[in-house]
Amino acid sequence: MTTVFKNPLSIPVLGFCAYSGTGKTTLLKQLIPALNQRGLRLAVIKHAHHNFDVDIPGKDSYEMRKAGAKQMLVASHVRWALMTEDALDSDPSLPHLLQQIEADKVDIVLVEGFKKLALPKIELHRASHGKPFIHTHDDNIVAIACCDDTQTPNELTRLDLNNVDQIADFVIAYQQNWQAPRVALPIDVAAASLADDGAQGLSVSQGIKHILNQVTPICATETLTLDELDNRVLASDCISPVNVPQQTNSAMDGYGFAYTSLSANQPLKVVAEVLAGHGYQQTVQAGEAVSIMTGAPIPQGVDTVQPRELCTPLDSQVTIQQTDKVQQGQHVRLAGEDIALNQVALEAGTRLGAAQLGLLASLGFAKLDAIKSPVVAVFSTGDEVSQPGEALKQNCIYDSNRYTIKAMARKLGCKVIDLGIIEDNEQALTQALLAASEEADIVISSGGVSVGNADYIKTVLAKIGQINFWRINMRPGRPLAAGKINDCLFFGLPGNPVAVMVSFLQFVQPAIRKLAGESQWQPRYIPAIADEFLRSKVGRTEFLRGCYSIGTNGQIHVSSTGAQGSGMLSSMVTGNCLIVIDEASDHIAQGGKVFIQPFADLL
Repeated sequence: MTTVFKNPLSIPVLGFCAYSGTGKTTLLKQLIPALNQRGLRLAVIKHAHHNFDVDIPGKDSYEMRKAGAKQMLVASHVRWALMTEDALDSDPSLPHLLQQIEADKVDIVLVEGFKKLALPKIELHRASHGKPFIHTHDDNIVAIACCDDTQTPNELTRLDLNNVDQIADFVIAYQQNWQAPRVALPIDVAAASLADDGAQGLSVSQGIKHILNQVTPICATETLTLDELDNRVLASDCISPVNVPQQTNSAMDGYGFAYTSLSANQPLKVVAEVLAGHGYQQTVQAGEAVSIMTGAPIPQGVDTVQPRELCTPLDSQVTIQQTDKVQQGQHVRLAGEDIALNQVALEAGTRLGAAQLGLLASLGFAKLDAIKSPVVAVFSTGDEVSQPGEALKQNCIYDSNRYTIKAMARKLGCKVIDLGIIEDNEQALTQALLAASEEADIVISSGGVSVGNADYIKTVLAKIGQINFWRINMRPGRPLAAGKINDCLFFGLPGNPVAVMVSFLQFVQPAIRKLAGESQWQPRYIPAIADEFLRSKVGRTEFLRGCYSIGTNGQIHVSSTGAQGSGMLSSMVTGNCLIVIDEASDHIAQGGKVFIQPFADLL
C-alpha cells in the first residue's frame, strides 16, 4: 500500500525507484550533468536506509554535533551544509524534507528512494535481475527505464536505461509540462455544496453561496462624468477609440536610425531633431539618423533607437557605441502596443478607481455609463442601545454597529439610508422594515438573530419576509439571518461589534459587489507565514484579527493582535487583516503557512 504524498512546493518532484543493485545512483550521476547542460537547475533528495554521517570524525563540525548540537551548520565561500539530529522511529517525511529546499533556486527536485510514497516516479528495471515490476502495484509510475529484453505495457512510456540523453529529454518535458496543483483556499465558494446541513450549521462557503443565489444584479444605469465615476461599476465594455500609444514613438532620449545602417565605428549623419509633440515628415535614409526625445514619433525609415549616453555626437554626425549589442527594434514603442484601436480597454463589471479613471481619460472619454449604486438601509434595535452623543442610560451601550456598517457600505459605493434606532416593538419594526424594503436594495440590522433569541425582530421578519436563520460554522459571527423582504435583500448580522464586521466582510460584501454588477466580487486571500502558534477548532472557520508586514526575507509575516474577544473593537483598529484558518485545521504552527484577508479594501 502506498503512502499519500502531497507536494508542498511550487515546482515538480520526480522520483526514481528500483530494487537495490539496479543502478539508481549510477544513472543519476550521469543524468544530473546532462540536465545541467540543458539549463535545468536541480535539487536531489536521497533516502538512506541506514545510519550515516556526512562529516569526518575529528573535524570541528563532527565533534560539535556529537557533543549534542541538534543542528550544525557549516559554511564556506563555496557551500554550506545544515546537519540536523532528528531521530525517528520510521522513515523521514518527504514533504518535510522538501520544505527545506530553496524552491526559488531550482526547477525540479529529483528523489532517489521513497518508493512507497505516491509521488510521480520513473521505475528502473533490469530483466537480468529477476525482480518483479513496481508499476504493477504503483499507479504513480510515469515511465519505465529498462533494457531491450524487458517487456512493458503499451500505455507506459518506455525509456532506454542505457540512454541518458533520452531520459534527460523525458525529465525536461516532464518539468515543462508540470502544473502546480490548485491552491486550496480557506473559503471556496465554487466548490461548496448547497445541501442542508440542518443543526450542524453551514460552512462559510455554503452561507456565501446560498446568499449569492438570491442576488440579482442591478440593471439600471446612469451616465456620469469622469469625476463622478470614482468607485462606480462600469455598465458596458469600454472600447478604445484610439491606439495607445497613438503613434509609434521613442521610449528613450537618443538617436533613431535604420538597423541596417549600422556598422562599427561608422558615423551616421544627423538630419533632424524630433521632439515630443512634433514630427519629422521626411524619410530617414540609409546612413542617416535623427536626434529623438522620449515620446516623440518615430519617422519613416527608423526602426531602432540607441540611448543618448551610448552615442557620440560630433558636429552633424553621431557614432553609435556598442553596435554589437544593438538589437533591431530596441527602445521603440509600437502604435497600439498598450491598447489597440477598437480593443476592449475595460470590461463591463469593472469597479473604477484611480488607475482606471486615468486610463479612461487617456482614451479621451469624458462620460460613461455606470450601474446605479445599490441603496442600503441600516438600522439598530433594542432597548439597550443608545445613540452616540446622548447620555448613556444605565445598563445600556452606545450603538457602534450601525456606524461600522454604514462606513463599509459607503466604501463599496452604496448610497446609505440611516434608519436610526428603531423602537423595540412589533408595530414600529414592521412599519420601518416594510418602508425600507420599498426604498432600498438591501436592509441590514445587527443583533437579535441568534437561534432561540426572543427579540421582536425575529417575529416581525417571520411575518413579512422569507428569512433564513442560520448557524454559520465560524468564529466570530456564528448567527446570521439572510433572505428577502419583498424584493429587497435582508441581512441580520450578529450583535457583537467584531462579529458584525467579520460577517459583513464575508457575506454582505460579496452580495453588494454582485448586486452592483461587479465581476470581481471574490474575496482576496494572500498567503503569509505565521509568526506565532495560532489555535483553531476543526469544523469551523476561524477569523483572527492580525497584523501583517513584510519580513526581512521578503515574505509576508503575520501575527495576531492578541486577545480575540468578539466585542473588542480595538483589535480591529490595531490590526490590518483577518487571519483565516480553514475548518479542517485545529491550529497553525509557528512558521506555518496561513491565508490573510487585508482590511485595505473596506476598513
